Amino acid sequence: MSEERGLPRIGDHAPDFSAVTTQQTDFNFSVWQEQHWVVLFSHPADFTPVCTTELIAFSQLNEQFRQRGVKLIGLSVDSIHAHLAWLRNIHDKMGATISFPMIADADMRVARLYGMIHANASSTATVRAVFIIDPKRVIRALLYYPLNAGRNVDEILRLVTALQATDRFACATPANWVEGEKVVVPPPKTVQEADQMLAKTEYEHRDFYLALKDVSPAATAKPVEVTVPKSAEAAAPESAKPDPAKPDSPKPEAAKSEPAQPAEPTPSS
Repeated sequence: MSEERGLPRIGDHAPDFSAVTTQQTDFNFSVWQEQHWVVLFSHPADFTPVCTTELIAFSQLNEQFRQRGVKLIGLSVDSIHAHLAWLRNIHDKMGATISFPMIADADMRVARLYGMIHANASSTATVRAVFIIDPKRVIRALLYYPLNAGRNVDEILRLVTALQATDRFACATPANWVEGEKVVVPPPKTVQEADQMLAKTEYEHRDFYLALKDVSPAATAKPVEVTVPKSAEAAAPESAKPDPAKPDSPKPEAAKSEPAQPAEPTPSS
């Protein structure tokens, strides 16, 4: 695969590469990715104001990405020494710890492989590129921002969450969708499918081609089976139940009381 391949597209296999990062000197992308989703993003340069705010924003949402099985990794065309000094500066001055790796791409090899250098913007710095890559190492989404506009990291998290939902529920997501809202049911392709879709009462129908369904945990959870408790007689042990084939056991006789003795006559005075 040529390093001058140009801009990767949605559906392409993400190029593999080896590099030096702030966490590994022998980093290999596919080995590091394992079976996770990845957000690979580039920034123009270390020790720049907008890039610093972006790294802090990514670090603040890193746990939410991690909970979704997503790994973050950044890149710029600076040296590993510049990266280390910058991360230390962010920690000491801004109070933020950057726990995800940063690629030192001083020779621009990875940046060219992913089409991050846009000559009309800058020939010496990467634009603000974002690649969302699934566990099969397929590029699922691309975002490009200019040098002078910082990224919306909340939107990147929302986009990853939406892609994961479409895979899990075989659906699409409507405009401005956020986790917990209804998703779009795939449109029908035949008259029969349209009739079947309209017959589904659990859908919110807008028209024959547009229906929404609830995929929230409460809506997709299986109903809990309720076990009706047995009656006291059914629950009693066999030995305690009366056997109709056997005669009733004789009842114990009541204790006989002694007859009262007549009182002795009292002598007259």
